[in-house]
Amino acid sequence: MSLTPHTPHPSSFNTIAIVGKHMAGGIAKSLTDIADCLGSTGRKVIFEAETALNFSLTDYDAMTLPEIGECADAAIVVGGDGTMLGIARQLAPYNVPLIGVNQGRLGFMTDISLDQMMPLLKEMLSGKVRSEQRTLLKGSIEREGEPMYSTLAFNDVVLSRGSGAGMVELRVEVDGHFMYNQRSDGLIVATPTGSSAYALSAGGPILHPSLTGIGLVPIAPHALSNRPIVVPDSSVIVIEVMSGRNASVNFDMQSVARLLKHDRITVQRSEHTITFLHPEGWNYYDTLREKLHWNEYPSVEGRLK
Repeated sequence: MSLTPHTPHPSSFNTIAIVGKHMAGGIAKSLTDIADCLGSTGRKVIFEAETALNFSLTDYDAMTLPEIGECADAAIVVGGDGTMLGIARQLAPYNVPLIGVNQGRLGFMTDISLDQMMPLLKEMLSGKVRSEQRTLLKGSIEREGEPMYSTLAFNDVVLSRGSGAGMVELRVEVDGHFMYNQRSDGLIVATPTGSSAYALSAGGPILHPSLTGIGLVPIAPHALSNRPIVVPDSSVIVIEVMSGRNASVNFDMQSVARLLKHDRITVQRSEHTITFLHPEGWNYYDTLREKLHWNEYPSVEGRLK
């Protein structure tokens, strides 16, 4: 994956925003180091407003995310994948490329470790960078023919049963064609990025981020014949709640809405995309191997037991 035509060369990134995981301990110095490094190259540095407030960072300008979206050429996100999810969704309409620095363990989206960030960021800003684009979903809720709510999801849209006993029954249409009625604990509609999150734990396939598909993964279905399926990302998916108390839908596990019988949830690909910038030499399979421990084998003694 090379730089996309829509992504400027890093040397032209004159204004760079920095976002830190809120209330995370021990990263104030890292945030300052990044800012000072960028500032020393003549670039304008902006801190996200809550980041500046939480870490008492007063030497640089502070802006809200919409303000950052209007003026920043790139954003560096320091935290974990959860932090990146929220920031990516909010900056998606502005097409601001994102660089992820992981506060702890390697993430699927925040793939630069704190101890490597300074040399890697310098290399990336000199042009040694790889770029990729990720898709998002647009989800909306309709009740009695009236729109109730609409938002974006980077990982997934998840319909789930309530906390009490009993399954939820869902009717699923794709592009106006009836696909199935499903009784289950819920249904996950996932992007390729989200295929390695909740959808994976529910038995769904891992989709490479460059694929153009949307995964539908049942959660503990009543009928074992209800299997995961991947549909084209041009599809319009409509899910209707047929029965089930206290059913709900959430978007990236962050915004949640309670559902009533016959509520309809429409999910389709968003017109927005997210651009991630990675260090030169990065590849998705290295991340999978690290996160899923594919490089770990049992010891000889363990194999002989």
